[in-house]
Amino acid sequence: MRVPVVGHGDLRRRARRRRVLWGGGEVLVTVGVVLMLLVVHQLWWTNREARRGAERKVEALEREWGAEDGSGSGGVDGSSAASDGADTSPTGSSSPSPGTGAAARQRSYVPVGSSRPRGSQAYAILTIPRLHLRVPVAEGVSKPNVLNRGYVGHYPDTQQPGQAGNFAVAGHRNTHGEPFRYLPRLRPRDVVEVETRSATYTYTVDKILPQTSSRDSGVIRPVPHSVVRRAYGYDDPGYYITLTTCTPEFTSRYRMVVWGKLTSMRPRS
Repeated sequence: MRVPVVGHGDLRRRARRRRVLWGGGEVLVTVGVVLMLLVVHQLWWTNREARRGAERKVEALEREWGAEDGSGSGGVDGSSAASDGADTSPTGSSSPSPGTGAAARQRSYVPVGSSRPRGSQAYAILTIPRLHLRVPVAEGVSKPNVLNRGYVGHYPDTQQPGQAGNFAVAGHRNTHGEPFRYLPRLRPRDVVEVETRSATYTYTVDKILPQTSSRDSGVIRPVPHSVVRRAYGYDDPGYYITLTTCTPEFTSRYRMVVWGKLTSMRPRS
């Protein structure tokens, strides 16, 4: 019977292979742990922090407006919410109905003298009862300064709440508070409220565009109308709100759009 002879070279090669395999396994485990931590950070931690920050901002705005109400001041720059003689309902008998010709381009349900918000300034509160959502609205759609803080961002070149035209906003579908995660649950006749320091504007959901190009700029025009899917949108001036978010989930390839019309305005007391 022959006894196998193992040289020192063979032993060293086997030892090197074991070290390589062990080291490779450690690297894979480390990479897996890092990736898992990144996923946890994106899907849980950013949501937690952004939601807490957004809730604090809503509370701060409510305290600020409450203090102003107690001191007897009106809207922005001390103007009254009804200083332009606006009805509390855009369909009231003393004013033209929104969306009817030239009147819709001229009429405004915002106070005279109201100033434009500064970039990234939170200045309104968006409430969607069906989604149990109450979130700050800030000027601009900057990711680091607005959207990633859990806020809804106002497209700077669109109108303000209550103005004739299109008040258009954007919000994250996933991560960083994901305020618009459940936007697909909205249905026609659902209510969307926008509260400012001078009034609360109630919009009613009217049309939904499930998916369009991320470059479809027509959806936020003063008279919103998709330039990609031409069957969706409006033809007449009016008082519109546009909610946009990414779709499908966890991608930014397309946009989902929800449109509504202004149906009432309630000045702050």
